Amino acid sequence: MARRIPHLFARAALLAALAAASAASAHADPGVSAARIVIGQSAPLSGPAAELGRRLRAGIMACFAAVNAGGGIDGRQLQLITLDDGYEPTRTVANTRQLIGPDAAFALLGFVGTPTTLAAKPLIDAAQIPLIGPFTGAGALRHPVDPYVFNLRASYDDETRRIVDSFLFLGLKRVAVFYQDDAFGAAGLSGVRLALAAHGLTPVAIGAVRRNSSAVDAALHALLPAHPDLIVQIATYAESAAFIDAARARGYGGQFANVSFVGAQPLARALGAAGDGVMISEVVPFPYAGTRAIQREYAQSMHAAGDDTLDFTSFEGYIDARVLVQALRRSGRQPTRAALIAALDHLGNDDLGGYVVHFAPDDHAGSHFVDLTSIDAHGGFRH
Repeated sequence: MARRIPHLFARAALLAALAAASAASAHADPGVSAARIVIGQSAPLSGPAAELGRRLRAGIMACFAAVNAGGGIDGRQLQLITLDDGYEPTRTVANTRQLIGPDAAFALLGFVGTPTTLAAKPLIDAAQIPLIGPFTGAGALRHPVDPYVFNLRASYDDETRRIVDSFLFLGLKRVAVFYQDDAFGAAGLSGVRLALAAHGLTPVAIGAVRRNSSAVDAALHALLPAHPDLIVQIATYAESAAFIDAARARGYGGQFANVSFVGAQPLARALGAAGDGVMISEVVPFPYAGTRAIQREYAQSMHAAGDDTLDFTSFEGYIDARVLVQALRRSGRQPTRAALIAALDHLGNDDLGGYVVHFAPDDHAGSHFVDLTSIDAHGGFRH
């Protein structure tokens, strides 16, 4: 019985929070009707980062389809509205204004990118609408804790530390950074600097590329003369592939490593045989294995949705949606945004089937899971 006491206290706290949330919002919030719950997403469906948005959306849709087939949330069907922002912050802001309107979304899910999400953050905070699972590891969305933003992926500090520590262990100490010249790239660059500083090192060279551009000549001139053992890339797949191809053409024989935002599958396709050995840190378990229940459920849901293309990005979308569903089911039969936030805040350690997510009122960093993979000669992945 003693072991049940913490669980009982947590349940009592959640019930109290839900009661307070319900009392604070006696009327139905936007996006909720007797028949459906509308969820909003702003993501790139066009442009150089389009595959990230499309695949994240595919995983969300697969989860929603499975939940809807089982009766939905207390009889309500889940509906996803995705607006294309082309990975441009000004478009994300316009999309967010549309999604938080009186007849639009109940909650937000799976925004893609650091500069885009940061641009939308003031609107999200002002509307007091929860955003679950932004596809970014930026520290600015974690510290200080934003009461309306619930992160479900490891931070860029987590990812770059894992990359740097792994390579330093092999004796490779000359580390350079190729980064996207915006808030995303700056966050990743900061993570590499912190990871190297822990070993008394600094980057041997730094080179930048403009967002949504493949003009990498300036970065090549900045990085290659330093003869780095490792180039850490903080960019999207189009930019990273352009840099790798150009560096190899100039005779660079060192190692490349990317953070998860790059998009592993589109990077592998863009590189072809040149991708062999390129490493990528990932923030979800290996999607091609069936050792965890969450992996098997993801694969089954994707197949049922008519999509047998498994990948890291759609798996992350599926996990994001699963967490939202868990919280919606704990939000009461007449859910409000306040009740959903309270349910997320009191999620505690939630095991989704071999993948644990943790939230508390003072901790919205849901996971620190980081794994390392590399592209093989056939465009697949080693694990």
